[in-house]
Amino acid sequence: MLDRAATTLIKPAIDRLAGVLARMGLGANLMTLLGFSIGMGAAVLIATQQFLAGGVAILVSRLCDGLDGAIARRTQTTDAGGFLDIALDFVFYASIPLAFALADPQRNALAAALLLAAFCGTMSSFLAFAVIAAKRKMTNLSWPDKSLYFLGGLTEATETLACFVAMCLWPQHFPLLAGIFAAMCAVTTVTRIWWGWRAFS
Repeated sequence: MLDRAATTLIKPAIDRLAGVLARMGLGANLMTLLGFSIGMGAAVLIATQQFLAGGVAILVSRLCDGLDGAIARRTQTTDAGGFLDIALDFVFYASIPLAFALADPQRNALAAALLLAAFCGTMSSFLAFAVIAAKRKMTNLSWPDKSLYFLGGLTEATETLACFVAMCLWPQHFPLLAGIFAAMCAVTTVTRIWWGWRAFS
């Protein structure tokens, strides 16, 4: 829901930094892998209850995630790069609830399982729509630079990032935050299924 506003706000700074990195010879795929590695490091930090450090690592990881596409647009966009980006993004998103479950299984495991199940709904509905949209050669004019059809919803990357950071700032409230965000993800899944059914009927 907030991705377009957030992108508009940070795009000038991201583009400038991407230009510098591209001139230095840093490729988009390398930036994708760097961001994923930092994201996995964030999960390890959270699992070992180093929550604030984990939150910082999440922010750095998502900065890299924003930079990889900007670098690709300045150099060369490829289907392989787009695939790598979205696949590793989804692995990263799943790793954070799992990390909180490992940090305190007794308190967090059930809430983490609920959130992971909700993520399955948002991710599967997103990808299912993108597959059929590609088959029908549909394009989303709101996101022309995306490597696949980008279907929005109540919970997008910006909301997920904000939730993860809140969890790192207040880890004692993880079950509550996870439950609230899982409910928001359920709304996203239902609306995406409805949009897909209407679009493809």
